[in-house]
Amino acid sequence: MAQDKDAVLEGLAEIVNEIAGIPTEDVALDKSFTDDLDVDSLSMVEVVVAAEERFDVKIPDDEVKNLKTVGDAVDYIVANSNS
Repeated sequence: MAQDKDAVLEGLAEIVNEIAGIPTEDVALDKSFTDDLDVDSLSMVEVVVAAEERFDVKIPDDEVKNLKTVGDAVDYIVANSNS
């Protein structure tokens, strides 16, 4: 069963908040991780690892660079989630 987009967004917001200290309400689908949320490459790796564990999804390194916005990440997780 695919994950619900809203639930994934909420979970991702919590992860970004924990790792980068960004308020969860600032994490929106149209926000760029680097430009809008100031998530650097090291923090992005942590976000990806946490998201993989939380959503039971594998995000290969070559896919991470395509996840520019929160929406990109949510769509990827929804499309590739195993749970």
